[in-house]
Amino acid sequence: MLTGFARQSNPLSLPKAGYHFGLTSLLLLMGAGSVHDATALNETRTLSFHHTHSEEDITVTFKRDGRYDEEALKQLNHYLRDWRSQDQTTMDRRLFDILWEVYRDVDGKKPIHIISSYRSPATNAMLRRRSSGVARFSQHMLGHAMDFFIPDVPLEQIRSAGLRLQRGGVGFYPTSGSPFVHLDTGSIRHWPRMTHDQLARVFPDGRTVHVPSDGNPLRGYELARADIEKRGNGDEVSTRSKPGLFAALFGGKSNDEDDEGVAAPVASAKSKSSSGGLMAAALPAKSTEPVPMPRAKPAVASTFQLASADVQIVQPAKAKQAVAVDAQAPSAANSQA
Repeated sequence: MLTGFARQSNPLSLPKAGYHFGLTSLLLLMGAGSVHDATALNETRTLSFHHTHSEEDITVTFKRDGRYDEEALKQLNHYLRDWRSQDQTTMDRRLFDILWEVYRDVDGKKPIHIISSYRSPATNAMLRRRSSGVARFSQHMLGHAMDFFIPDVPLEQIRSAGLRLQRGGVGFYPTSGSPFVHLDTGSIRHWPRMTHDQLARVFPDGRTVHVPSDGNPLRGYELARADIEKRGNGDEVSTRSKPGLFAALFGGKSNDEDDEGVAAPVASAKSKSSSGGLMAAALPAKSTEPVPMPRAKPAVASTFQLASADVQIVQPAKAKQAVAVDAQAPSAANSQA
C-alpha cells in the first residue's frame, strides 16, 4: 500500500503536473482575452449629432457587430457636408470610432454638438484669404476632423479622453467664441502643449507619447511608443525598417500645426522635439481678420482661441487676438496629409 502511494505521489511527476496546470491556466487566460477582444470587435456603435450651423440632428448606428454599416457612413458623409457650399466628401470612418470612444469615456448623455467638420477646398481657400491662420491642407478639408463639444461635459474632460486614446490630434479651444475640442485622425499630437504636471494628471503612469511643453517626455514614453508601434496601422511596425509609419504617427509637420500655437502655455525657447520626431510647440499665429459666422457668442477675454474658421470672435477694442484656424505649421503646406 505504501509502495502504491509512493508510486502515485512520485516527485518526478509533480513538475509535469505543474506544467500541465500552468499551461491550462495560460490557455484559460488567453481565452478570456480572446472573448474580451471578440466582444470589443463585435460592438454595435451609435452616435447622435446636432449641427450648430445647419440645425440638423441625426442618430446613426455606423457599426453593427463590429462591421461598418456602409449606408450609415453615406448618411454621415452627407450630414457632415460643408454647410456653406453643400459639398461633401468621404469622411474617415476611424473618426467615428474615436468620437464614439471619447463619448463613452466621458459618459455623454446629449448629442455631440458640431462646430465644424468637412470643409471643401473652395471654402478653405476663401477662409485662407480672410485669415492667415487657415491651413492650406487642413484635416477638415480631408474629411479627417471634427470640432465639437458635448453639452454638460467639461471641455477638459473631453480633451483628456481624446489624449488617452493616443490616436490622432487633440486641439483644445476653451476661449473660442464657441468653446470646443478638435479631434482628427492625423498624427498623434496635442495643442496647445500641456505642462508636465497637467499631462501627468491624465497619464499617472507616464505611459504616453504626448510630450509636455518643457519638451521632456514622461517616464513611460518608450513603453507607450512600443505600444503604438505594436498596434501599428495595419502594418508590421519597425521604426528602423519602416520609418514611414512612425513619420505618419509622429514625424514631420502636421497640416494643422498652426492651430497648436493658439494662446495657452507654450514651450519655452529651449524646448525641443523629443525622440520619435514629435512636433515642437508652435508659436501663435495671428489672424488678420475675424471670420463672420452665425450663432457665435461674444468673447470677453483679451486673448482668444480659434481652431476652425467656423467660429466668430468679437475683438476687444484695444486687444490683439491670437487666432489660429485649421492649423498648419509654417512648413505644413509641403507636408503630406
